[in-house]
Order: sequence, then C-alpha cells, then structure tokens
Amino acid sequence: MTAVSATAALLLATGCSGGGSGPAGPASAPPPRTAASASASPSAPASPSPSAPPAKGSVRVVSTVAQGLKSPWGLAALPGGDLLVSSRDGGTITRVDAESGKLTVLGEVPGVAPGGEGGLLGLALSPTYAEDHLVYAYFTTESDNRVARLLYDETAPPGQQLGAPDTVLRNIPKGVVHNGGRIAFGPDGMLYVGTGDSGDTGLAQDKASLGGKILRMTPDGQPVHGNPEADSVVYSYGHRNVQGLAWDAQKRLWAAEFGQNTYDELNLVRPGGNHGWPETEGKGGGGAFVDPAVQWPVADASPSGIAVARGSVWMAALRGERLWRVPLAGGEPSAAPQAFLKGTYGRLRTVLAAGGDRLWLVTSETDTRGTPEAGDDRILLLEVR
Repeated sequence: MTAVSATAALLLATGCSGGGSGPAGPASAPPPRTAASASASPSAPASPSPSAPPAKGSVRVVSTVAQGLKSPWGLAALPGGDLLVSSRDGGTITRVDAESGKLTVLGEVPGVAPGGEGGLLGLALSPTYAEDHLVYAYFTTESDNRVARLLYDETAPPGQQLGAPDTVLRNIPKGVVHNGGRIAFGPDGMLYVGTGDSGDTGLAQDKASLGGKILRMTPDGQPVHGNPEADSVVYSYGHRNVQGLAWDAQKRLWAAEFGQNTYDELNLVRPGGNHGWPETEGKGGGGAFVDPAVQWPVADASPSGIAVARGSVWMAALRGERLWRVPLAGGEPSAAPQAFLKGTYGRLRTVLAAGGDRLWLVTSETDTRGTPEAGDDRILLLEVR
C-alpha cells in the first residue's frame, strides 16, 4: 500500500467530527432508537480519480429490508437482489427476500463453534456463482478459524440447502477476541481474507502466521502468482483485527481495522506492507510502517464492514454507533470524514454496496454487546450521496 498521510487539519477533524443523520426515511423505515438505549495487484498505483466527490454527503434510510435477525455478521447479495446473511452465534445462513423481507434458513454450517467474537462470520459468493452455486464462509471451529465453501441447493427443503463444507484454508489463529472474519472476492477474481491477531499481538508481525494479516489466494485457497512472497497467501501484515475490505473504482484495496485503546484505522493496503501493529497504533510509524489513511478515537468507531459507493468509503462503526463517510481523491481522503445515523440504530456491523447510490447496512445489537430493542437486528437499505 502506498503510504498515505493526511494533513494535521484532517487528523483534527477525524477526531472531533460528529456529523449528523441524513433526512428521515419513509414510513417503511424503523423508528430511531431511544436515547435510553445505548493477477497484478489490485492495489497497484493507479492514476487519481478525475474529480473528488463533494466534501459533504448525505444518507437517507429508504426502507427496512429485514428485521428480527440474531447476531447477523456477514452479508452477500445473490443474483436477482436477495441477500444471504450469517448468524455469528447461531451458525446459520439465512436468505432474505429483498422485496418482502421473508427469512428462509438455508441451514446450519457444520463445525461452527461460537464463542466470544468467534462464530460464523464473513460470507462471499463464488465469482462463478451462476455456474457453481458456491457460498464461501469464514468461521470459527474448536481449533481454528477457517474459510470453507458450501454448495447452495435452492431446490432442497429449507434448512437442508447447504452442502458439506469444503475447506479452502485452515489454521487461522482463533481467540475469544480478534478473529477478523471479513472475506471478499477482489476485482482480480482472487479471494481476500481479513484476520485478527486472536489476542496474541506477536502474530501480526510474524509472516509465518496467518493471524493479523490480509490474505490473498485463489478460490481454491492457493497462493497467487504476484503475491509479495512466493508460496505464501500473506498479502499484508502488522494488522490487529481486520473486519472491512472493499475496492475503489481504481481497484485499490481499503481495509478497516480495530485499534486497541487509542486509534481505529482505515488503511489503503499496500501489498507486502507492514501496517505496524503492535509496534504502532494509528499514525506515527516514521516511515518504518504504513500509516493509515484516516484514524479515529476508538469511542467514535470500532470499525467493522466497509463499502465504496459514490466515490467514498462508507464504514460501519460498532462502539461508535454511526456510519462514517470518507470521500476519496485518488488514494487519499479528499475531505474530513463525516458521520451519519449516530446512535439512531445502535451498533453497525456490515455495509455492502447495492449498486449506484444504494447501500445495505446491517445492525449489530444482538451480539451480546448491544441493547436490543423490538425488531433488532435489521438490514436497512440506504440512499447515499
């Protein structure tokens, strides 16, 4: 990742910007929460965007796509518009009818062992899903975190539509905390995996370990020609807990990462780059490490999923209970981050581009750390600018 540094003014803005919510959604949107509830690398240098998006954006809640979900985590969009969502603690994958909100449980993923922050986490569809109907899942077992693919048979009875897991990658370190879990196929057709240090900080700097890394591999789990080191799936290292992966229009990879006590990060990922943890947290690597593009006090973020839409990175915040917008110009922010939906829907776990100016947003109030209200958890459809 090319090292990115924002100006001191931008740093100040990221630390104190509160932002505001966009206009209220239509009647189908849920009520706000009460105050009482709490190949070549796709990250290779590319020419800057011809123009930056506006410094200020907006968010409108269009509708509630689904509600009553328990510990939702991963989200994937099926051809035709329906969604698949994973339950971290239930170990199940559920199909959401995007029109009616009807929930149909595909089945339970065998081998999932929920505990702490572990369980059934990220989801992604095979790049050739139309032909193979494979769903990829990142999950915690009794011994490790792993990535597996499962055949989704829509013709089978509900609850019996998932085939046996075919393990793609195993032996990712597991822990009560910092299990990472986001997976996504990049514009190069390769599978990217965000992992955590599992509470063992030394793993992030150990390139022989899969913990505290961003990994890049073929759909079969093999190292990709052109990876920083031959015969290794490690793409970047020195990460604490990566839970957000997304690419911009120039095919640059961005990642959201939990800090410890001081700063959470949005990183422009450099192949082979050392992103500093545990030697540094936030900016200040002094050239030895890759600095984040943006940093936030942990109370304002605790970032999970990210998506790119309308020229901006959109980042879901758990502890911060808000959706952050970071407008981009080339490989760096073009204006101070702006916050939306602050405290309106509680903890926010996953955000996924829905095409054009639309995003899907998943709340996370039933993950044992929130304060669930009637209807939680939800998937919202947003219009963003």
